[in-house]
Amino acid sequence: MLLIKGGTVVTAELFHRADVLCDDSGRIARVAPDLEAPTSCRIVDASGLLVMPGGIDPHTHMEMPFMGTVASDDFYTGTAAGLAGGTTTVIDFVIPEQGGSLFSAWKDWREKAKKSAGDYSFHVAVTHWDDRVNADMETLVRECGVNSFKHFMAYKNSLMVDDETFMHSMRRAASLGALSTVHAENGDAVYYLQRALMEAGETGPDSHPRSRPSTVEGEAAQRAISLAALLDAPLYIVHVSTAEAARAIAEARLRGQTVYGEVLPQHLVIDESVYLDKDWLNAARHVMSPPFRERHHQKALWGGLTSGQLQTTATDHCCFCKEQKEGGRNDFTKIPNGTPGIEDRMSVLWHYGVRTGKLTPENFVAVTSANTARIFNIHPRKGTISEGADADIVLWDPEASRTVSARTHHQNVDYNIYEGLELTGLARTTISQGKIVWDDGDLRAERGAGRYVERPAFKKPLRAPLV
Repeated sequence: MLLIKGGTVVTAELFHRADVLCDDSGRIARVAPDLEAPTSCRIVDASGLLVMPGGIDPHTHMEMPFMGTVASDDFYTGTAAGLAGGTTTVIDFVIPEQGGSLFSAWKDWREKAKKSAGDYSFHVAVTHWDDRVNADMETLVRECGVNSFKHFMAYKNSLMVDDETFMHSMRRAASLGALSTVHAENGDAVYYLQRALMEAGETGPDSHPRSRPSTVEGEAAQRAISLAALLDAPLYIVHVSTAEAARAIAEARLRGQTVYGEVLPQHLVIDESVYLDKDWLNAARHVMSPPFRERHHQKALWGGLTSGQLQTTATDHCCFCKEQKEGGRNDFTKIPNGTPGIEDRMSVLWHYGVRTGKLTPENFVAVTSANTARIFNIHPRKGTISEGADADIVLWDPEASRTVSARTHHQNVDYNIYEGLELTGLARTTISQGKIVWDDGDLRAERGAGRYVERPAFKKPLRAPLV
């Protein structure tokens, strides 16, 4: 058993002084002031620290095959890095081969993820439509603990689905009590712009954002919302990066539609000027989709988070090293899309959100943990500090600082997009399943300790909790 004493418990609803007792089953046994330590119980002094639920990252891509290579962080190194930053659970993405079985792909990802150091769950991508997909979706929901399906409106000739496929899948998901998620960029428009830029000899990383202007995200977000409305299906839009998409989500919610929006910390603090770096590699390292935007979009994203019109934060953690990025040296469309971030998400949000007054500590817990747990139906097992919840806890030091560097991070990648930033607010101790896995710089991650988290279907017709 483990007793956390002297800290201030923070959830999405409460901020209060209490001790937290974790039992040997990896659950929280009691939350109350001045608890007595049971015999043989380990005591952790949390004086001066905030005791918060471990972070949940709802958007990661560990060892993902993509654009002719494989993401460099595997399920062990990636989840271990997450623990170092206070994230105890990830929801990763199963990506079936084109035309392949969703269920077979899920089994493959389950095998890969057995090495995880932290808890994990899966969204499953739908990239085509046929009778087998229809059947596999039911199997995944009823037997495998999957309650969300991903759709790409981008990546033409690869992962992209047309509107008819998207609608078939959304309707099927809703009928099963599952939530549809979407990468909203107009893939046809992006493909057209990519070809035009390449034909003009504009082959460098600076062409990446020009091929994916904010309007292609805004149009796709509005179209996805409209299609979901036709089916009365709930929708979750991943990595919202533009004012246009944020506005479309807010307006849909004002109409009573169930739509959620996810924000990446990197879009909150980094702008498109990174693509103008004369160092080709540094610019290429920032190639991800959606790309970094003009700075004015950041105001809209922060506004969405503070108002509650955008609900969650994720990283889209997808790492590629120097040799992999250089595969697109003469063609920006071949630069593997992705950046790291799982280790730094919570510190970035605390430093730029809480310390600037944009977020309260309770808001911080909501957007890093609790809202994700509610939206994906694993609350109150995850996302809160309460009796019976998983003992996934971060002891947060709101005043401690660190300088971000690839030389000291735990992500298996040779750069960090936040390199050199001094961030205030960090995970002093991370607890997973009632065990200390990160303690003041000492990473104690255990390969294979992470558990697969089944997420039950919602009641039908699906009405996900509107947070």
